[in-house]
Amino acid sequence: MTAGGDGFTAVAGGLAHHIPVLGAPALDFLNVHDGGIYIDATFGAGGYSAAILNAAKTQVIGIDRDPNALALGQALVQAAQGRLTLIEDRFSNLDAVARNAGFDAADGVVLDVGVSSMQLDNAERGFSFRLDGPLDMRMGSEGPSAADVVNAAGERDLANIIFLLGEERHSRAVARAIVKARAQTPIRTTAALADIVSSVVRSKPYDIHPATRTFQALRIFVNDELGELAGALAAAERILKPAGRLVVVSFHSLEDRIVKSFLIGRGETRAGSRHAPERKAPVPTFRVLTKRPVTADENELAHNPRARSAKLRAAEREASPARDDDVSDLLPVLPSLADVVKGH
Repeated sequence: MTAGGDGFTAVAGGLAHHIPVLGAPALDFLNVHDGGIYIDATFGAGGYSAAILNAAKTQVIGIDRDPNALALGQALVQAAQGRLTLIEDRFSNLDAVARNAGFDAADGVVLDVGVSSMQLDNAERGFSFRLDGPLDMRMGSEGPSAADVVNAAGERDLANIIFLLGEERHSRAVARAIVKARAQTPIRTTAALADIVSSVVRSKPYDIHPATRTFQALRIFVNDELGELAGALAAAERILKPAGRLVVVSFHSLEDRIVKSFLIGRGETRAGSRHAPERKAPVPTFRVLTKRPVTADENELAHNPRARSAKLRAAEREASPARDDDVSDLLPVLPSLADVVKGH
């Protein structure tokens, strides 16, 4: 990869609010080159976009559902001098976003899945139990909040959400405690919810905070993060050119499992069953580049603790047409957000 050579390095480097996790291997796998079109489908603080713009004479489309992230990214847009387009949308729509912006195909797509450091550090967004604030957790500005879910969902639905999306083994006790507490007064703040969870989930010294898994589950559910991820993987398949690269950085096992399953399914030719009528096997649409997920080395961990749980998977697009099969089988079975908020 070549440097931009236009003085962009210093400007871009100063604008990113965080160090992009696994940024160096992500750039390597993206195979960034002059004239390439790249989609940073989770723009966040702009770290990946800045790195791609600096690596070569590229065009980048940055997507984020958080208008605050896009507002903060305007300085990077100015510095890029026409090479960066920012669009507010969900990353599951990344192929339509790119086409509407005038690009029919892309050379690379990068996804940094999950909540950003900016969102976690803003108490008003309600993502973190470390900072007291409204129990919101929405990445965008639309739809029900975490408070709506906590105060309306049935006990069984709450327990399933917390168990499946937070992998919390005390999910039933947490759900019972939430229902009991909200009968007295609505749960509206992050501190209130954290206290309720901590009353039934015990932790040892140096363990994660007792509310970590419950907060994770609610955030994922409110934002349909796993559904968005599955949709984004399929959208990347539709927009990538032959030999285009897909790079996904995930931060917990639920996300990584979806990415792994998708790439395995898209990267292999499935043999037909001898018990079923013979049918043409689907042609692979991706060549997997990472047999095992890439993780941060000791140097990155020393400078960026957020990278500790990160896993990177990458694949190269084959020339075969995108598949139109349903990707919902990659997801855990849960009620819809709308039904939960209605108390169904």
